[in-house]
Amino acid sequence: MEWLSPAGLIGAFLGLVIGWVDYRIVAGVVEGRLRGLDDSETAADKAEFERRIKLMRVLLLAATVLAFPVIGYFAGRALGG
Repeated sequence: MEWLSPAGLIGAFLGLVIGWVDYRIVAGVVEGRLRGLDDSETAADKAEFERRIKLMRVLLLAATVLAFPVIGYFAGRALGG
């Protein structure tokens, strides 16, 4: 399995860690700004707002935790051989 190089796996792991940190920072900032803009007046509006924030967090997590390890893997392979 030549495509599973140790350098690539190390790069993927580092990408995963960086992606997780990025997710925590970006999700916190974006959620804080969105909560500042919340003008929900009814319980139904508030529930819809919370549902959308949860969806945003899931999509952001999927994007960062999937993209960063892939980028890290290819960077590790390019730099480490």
